[in-house]
Amino acid sequence: MEYEIVIGLETHAELSTASKLWCGCPTPFGAPPNTQVCPVCLGLPGVLPVMNKRAFEMALKVALALHCNINRFTTFDRKNYYYPDLPKNYQISQNYLNLGVEGYIDIRVEGQKKRIRIHNVHLEEEAGKLIHPEEPGADYSLVDFNRAGVPLLEIVSYPDMRSLKEVESYMMGLRDILLYTEVSDCKMQEGSLRFEASISLRPRGQEALGNRVEMKNLNSMKAVLKALGYETVRQK
Repeated sequence: MEYEIVIGLETHAELSTASKLWCGCPTPFGAPPNTQVCPVCLGLPGVLPVMNKRAFEMALKVALALHCNINRFTTFDRKNYYYPDLPKNYQISQNYLNLGVEGYIDIRVEGQKKRIRIHNVHLEEEAGKLIHPEEPGADYSLVDFNRAGVPLLEIVSYPDMRSLKEVESYMMGLRDILLYTEVSDCKMQEGSLRFEASISLRPRGQEALGNRVEMKNLNSMKAVLKALGYETVRQK
C-alpha cells in the first residue's frame, strides 16, 4: 500500500524584547542562574502582572506578515502544567482567542509554489530551564528561572505539508520572516527558535487523517527532518 505523509508544525520563537512579558526583568541569554527574576515571574502570591506592550506589537507584526485575520478581542488564559520549571504551575497564554488566525505562508519546492495555511499566531510566556547534573549517581536537578516569563510567540500551521522538502522550505521561510520583521534573533542553539512536529500517515487518496504523533521542542532544523524521517519509516 502506498502512503501519504501529513505534517504540521508548531513554531516557538522567543521575542527580542528587553524585558519579560509580564514584568520588568531583563531577558539576555547566558546570565548566571536565577539572577533575572522577581516576585512576578516567580509567581509569588499577591503580585500584579503588567503586559509588555512591545511584545504585543511584535506578535501583531508577525501575525500581519503571515496574512492572518486579527481578532479585535483576545484574552489570555491559564494553561495548567505541573512542571518544576513553571513556578506558577500554569502558563499565561492566548489559548482560546488567539491574536491572529487563518493566515498563510507561500513556500517553493523544486520550482513549485505551495501555500501552507497558518491556523493561529498567539503570545504566551516561556517556562524556566531544568539543569540535570552529569555527575554519576546525581539524584537531583537544578532549576534556573531566568527564562521564565520571556515573551514567546507560537505559530501553528495546518497539517498541509506532504514531504520533508516542504517542511524544510516552511521552516526556512518562517525563520526569514521572523528575522526580517526583527522580532526574534532565531538563535536555535540558545533556544530562541524551536519546532514541534506532528506527523501521521494515511493511504494515498484517503481523506481522513491518520493517528498523529507529536515530537516536542526540537531546536534545529536538521533534528526536525531526521525525526520526521525516522517517524515516517516507523509508522509505515
